Amino acid sequence: MLITAAIVTYRNDLSVLSKAIESVLTYEGDIRLYIIDNSPDKKIKTILDDPRIEYVHIGENLGFGKAHNVAIRLAEQSKSTYHIVVNPDIYFDAGELEKMVDFLNRNPKYGLMMPRIIYPDGSNQYLCKRPPSLSVLVLRRFMPGFIRKMFQKKLDYFEYRDHSYNGLIEDVPYLSGCFMFFRTDILVSLGGFEERIFMYMEDADITFRTLKISKTVYFPGATVTHMFAKGSYKNFKLMYYNIEGAVIYFQKWGLNW
Repeated sequence: MLITAAIVTYRNDLSVLSKAIESVLTYEGDIRLYIIDNSPDKKIKTILDDPRIEYVHIGENLGFGKAHNVAIRLAEQSKSTYHIVVNPDIYFDAGELEKMVDFLNRNPKYGLMMPRIIYPDGSNQYLCKRPPSLSVLVLRRFMPGFIRKMFQKKLDYFEYRDHSYNGLIEDVPYLSGCFMFFRTDILVSLGGFEERIFMYMEDADITFRTLKISKTVYFPGATVTHMFAKGSYKNFKLMYYNIEGAVIYFQKWGLNW
């Protein structure tokens, strides 16, 4: 059984990227890792010295979803059983991928799974989400802390905090794109990510589409660490992509207040 995984890079810190690569390659079974490099140069090739890695240099920034679709087509050609979407700022211990594979092998009803995702300090990231609404996105992105506190129940509900993150949560309509564990046949049948979305909200879109043909699940029996830089909160261009992604999502699925 072949597992494929993909990391899309764009001028990433090599030390951080190395941890992500090393984590994926701890898997003891048959695995192939696609590095889809949107960077203008090929500097990251200096750290790619494992035969299980297939390097694809794009040379221009295609964005998150479109670049991952390059890897999804390769995964389809390779006839892998599972395909993992991995952010370059993810890392985890040996044995975690085996737990995920075992879980999906025993539960064929799930087409998409997300494990427990934690910060480097060990605290939970609440990345199971209900369908995004305009009000929630505005609150999270633009409102100061004292305003957000006034709507804390609404924000908590959006992040499934009315559920225990210590147990399974089924049919989550919005799982984080930082780490998505798909059945390859389900992912291929979806046609991959929505390429009109450069980045941000493509994970909401693909999770929602997955639920049309399969089931999704949060599985806390395996854990990965996400450094989570919140780039769109610090960079105007990334903020623009965030807003643009939301506009495309709402145009496609309808505006939810």
